[in-house]
Amino acid sequence: MFLLLLMGFASGLPLALTGATLQAWMTKEGVNLKVIGAFALVGLPYTFKFIWSPLMDRYVPPFLGRRRGWMLLCQVALCASIVMISGTQPAQAPVLVASLAALIAFFSASQDIVIDAYRAEILAKDELGAGAGIAILGYRLGMLTSGALALYLADDLPWRTVYLLMAGVMGIGIAATLLAPEPQTSEAAPKTLAEAVLQPLLDFFHRNGAFEILTFIIIYKVGEVMAVTLTTNFMITLGFSLKEISVVTKVFGLAATIIGSLVGGALTARLGMKRALIIFGLLQGISPLCFAALSIVGRNLPVMALAVGTENFFVGLATAPFIAFLMSLCNKRFTATQYALLTSLGAVCRVTAGAPTGFIVEAIGWTPFFIICAFASAPALIFIALRYEHWAGCGAEAEARPS
Repeated sequence: MFLLLLMGFASGLPLALTGATLQAWMTKEGVNLKVIGAFALVGLPYTFKFIWSPLMDRYVPPFLGRRRGWMLLCQVALCASIVMISGTQPAQAPVLVASLAALIAFFSASQDIVIDAYRAEILAKDELGAGAGIAILGYRLGMLTSGALALYLADDLPWRTVYLLMAGVMGIGIAATLLAPEPQTSEAAPKTLAEAVLQPLLDFFHRNGAFEILTFIIIYKVGEVMAVTLTTNFMITLGFSLKEISVVTKVFGLAATIIGSLVGGALTARLGMKRALIIFGLLQGISPLCFAALSIVGRNLPVMALAVGTENFFVGLATAPFIAFLMSLCNKRFTATQYALLTSLGAVCRVTAGAPTGFIVEAIGWTPFFIICAFASAPALIFIALRYEHWAGCGAEAEARPS
C-alpha cells in the first residue's frame, strides 16, 4: 500500500506542470491570454490514452517485467521532458514549450496507464477499495506538490529551478517502481498487437450486461460533475473573494477529499462493492443540496466551508469504490487497455454533463439547479441496485462471501 501511495504521487505530480503551474509561468512571462488558453489542448493525451494502451499490454520491456518496465521507461522520459521544458522561455518560444508540454502530458498519461494496470493486478479483490483510497491520496498529494508548492517556491526561485526540482521529485516514483514487486498473474500477455487491440473489447462485450455497465460508469457521477462545473462562478457571484475561495476549496476541500477517499476505501471492503457504491453514491448525490442551502443563505463563510467540505468528503467517499469497481472489471491479460477505456468513458461524463450547466442556471437559477444536481445520479443508483448481480465479471463473484 505504501508503494501504491508513492505511485499515486508520481501519477499526480506531472498534471499541474502542464496545467495551472505552466499557466502561471506563462502569465508571469507576459504570454498572450489567447495562447495560454490554447495550451489546454496539451492535456488531450489524458483523454485519448486508450489509443496506445494496447502497446503496453502486448509488449514486455527487457527489464523489470511488463508493468514495472513500462513504468520506469515512462518515468525516466517524464524526468527528461520536465528538465527540457525548464530550460525554455515561454514568451520567446511558445511552440517549443507547447511541444514539450504535450510530451510531458503524453508520458504522464502513459505512466497512468501502467500504474492503473499495476494496481488492478497486484491487489486482491478485498484490497481494491483500500488500494483505490491510497492511490487517490497519493495522486492528490502529487497535484498539491506540483501545484500549490511549486507556485509557492516560484515566488522566490526562478521557474527553471522550480521545474528542475519537480523533475527531481519524480525520483520518488522511480524508487517505488524499483522497489515494487512485479504482479504475478497466470494470464499470458497478448501474442499479437491485433489481439491486444481487439481481444479487450471482445472480452468485455461478451459479458452479461456489458452495455449496462458502461451506462452506469458514464452516469454514476453526473450529478457531482454538474454541481462542481460552476462552483467557482457560483461563489464569486455570492460575493466571496478569490482568496477565500482559494483557501476553502484548495486547502479545506482537498483535505476533505483525501479523508473521504481513505474512509471510502477502508469501508468498501467491509460493506462490499455493491453496498458501498449505493450508500456512498447516495451521499455524493445529496451533497449539492449543501450548495443549494448556501445559495439561499447567501455570502456566509462558515456555511460555504461546510458546503465545500461536505461535498468534497462525500465525493471522496464515492470515488474510492467507483475506482475499485473499475479495477474489478479488468481482465488481467488486458488490464492496461480495459482500464484506460473505462476511465476514458468516465471522462465523457465530465464533458457532456458540464457543458449545459450554464444554460440551466440562467434558465432556473442556482437553488433549483443544485436540487436537480442532487437527483441527477439517482438512475445510476437504481440501476446498480437492481442489476449488479446480473453483471458477470464485475466483481460480484468475489462478494458471494458474507460481508
